[in-house]
Amino acid sequence: MDVKSTPPSITSVCLLAGKIMLQSGAETHRVEDTMQRIAASFGKTASQSYVTPTGIIFSINGTDPTNFMRISERSTDLHKIADVNSISRQVTNGELSMAEANEQLKQIDQDSYSFSLFFQIIAAALVSGCFAIMFDGSWLDFIPAMLAGAAGYLAMERFHEWVEIRFFAEFLASLIIGLLSLLFIQLQLGAEMDKIIIGAVMPLVPGLLITNAVRDLMAGHLVAGLSKGAEALLTACAIGAGIAVGISFV
Repeated sequence: MDVKSTPPSITSVCLLAGKIMLQSGAETHRVEDTMQRIAASFGKTASQSYVTPTGIIFSINGTDPTNFMRISERSTDLHKIADVNSISRQVTNGELSMAEANEQLKQIDQDSYSFSLFFQIIAAALVSGCFAIMFDGSWLDFIPAMLAGAAGYLAMERFHEWVEIRFFAEFLASLIIGLLSLLFIQLQLGAEMDKIIIGAVMPLVPGLLITNAVRDLMAGHLVAGLSKGAEALLTACAIGAGIAVGISFV
C-alpha cells in the first residue's frame, strides 16, 4: 500500500496538534486539554496525555502503546496556537473529519507567520523607546533606548543562530545593551543610563514564559510550571549578568 494513501490515526493527529501548540509557546495544560478533546471527538474518551515543556506523552487508552514526542525547539507564535484551537473546536463540533484535520494541521506546521527580522528589529526599537519613556525617562533617552534595544535584539537573534544555548545569546545581547547605554551617556546623547537600559532590555524579557509558568502552576501542572519558572529565572539572570558586566566599565 502506498504510504501517502495511509489514513492518519487519532494518535498522529493529536500528537501533531500538541507538537504545534507546544512549539508555539502554549501552556502545557492547554496542550493536554486540546489533545484529549480531539481524541474524544473521534470516540476515544479514555485518552491520557502528559506534557512537559520538552516532551509529549500520549496514549489512546491504558492498553494501547504509549507514544512519546520530543520537543527541542520552542518559540512564540500565538497565531498557530489560535489556529490549532480553531481546528480543535471544528473537530469537536463535527465540522472536520480526521483526514481534513490532519491536512490542516500539517499546513499550519509548515507555515510561518513570523515577521521578517527587519520588522522584528523595528518593533523592538519602538518598544524599547516607549518603555524608556513609560519608566519615567526623558525624551533624550528615547532615541538611545531605541538604538540599544534594536542592537540588543539583533545580537540575540544572531548569537542564537550561532550558539544553541539561548541564555548565552541573551547574556551577550545584554552586554551589548549595557555597553551601548554607557557609550550614549559618555557621548552625552542620553540623560539617564538606567532608563535607557530598562527600556532596551524589555524585548529580551521572557514575559510570556513567566505568564505560562504561573498559569501552569495555578492549573496544577507543577513540573511544567516550575521548569518554565526556572527557565525564566535563568533568562533574567543572563540579562542581569550581561548588563552588570557592561556597566562595570564605568
